[in-house]
Amino acid sequence: MAAAELPESGYVDFYCAADPKRTLAGWQNWRDCPTDADGTRAIRFGYDPSTSRDGTMVAGHPAILTLLIDDTAHVAGLQIETDPKARLYLRKKAFLLGLQAKSRYGSDGWACTEGQPGAGDQPVGGIYLKERCTKTISGRSLVVERNLFRRSDQDSKNFVDESRISILRAKN
Repeated sequence: MAAAELPESGYVDFYCAADPKRTLAGWQNWRDCPTDADGTRAIRFGYDPSTSRDGTMVAGHPAILTLLIDDTAHVAGLQIETDPKARLYLRKKAFLLGLQAKSRYGSDGWACTEGQPGAGDQPVGGIYLKERCTKTISGRSLVVERNLFRRSDQDSKNFVDESRISILRAKN
C-alpha cells in the first residue's frame, strides 16, 4: 500500500521512532523521520481514543505500533510490541500475544529457536521463555519474539515479559 493511501482518521500521536521528540501531523509527514539501516522510516502511532475505546490494543494487549515506510513511499512493514508500561495485570500476560500472532498465521512452517538463560536469569511463575520464531508466507516475512523471565536484580513485580512481532514485506 502506498503511504498516500493510508487513512487519515483513526490514528493519533504520530512521531519518529528513531527520534521521539520529532512529532508528525500524520502519515503524510513520513519523510520527516530519519532513514534506518534498512532504508525505511519508522513511524510510531496509536489508535484514536475516540474510535478505539480501549486505546492502542492488539488482540487485547496494550501495544506500541510502528509502521515502516520505504523510500518508494510504500508500507514496508509493521512492528507490534507489547507495552512495558501497561498495568501489571495486563503486562504479565504479554508473552501470550506472540502465541496469538503465530496462531493467526498458522501453526505450520515456523522456524523457532529457544534462548538459554543468561547469568542470573530466573523463571517467572515457573516459566522461562526466550523464543524467536520466523516464517515467510504470502509475501510476508514474519518474526515473533517472546520473552518471560526475571533478572536477578529485579523484584517480583519487575520482570521481562514481552512479545515483539514484525510483519515485513518479504524480500525477493
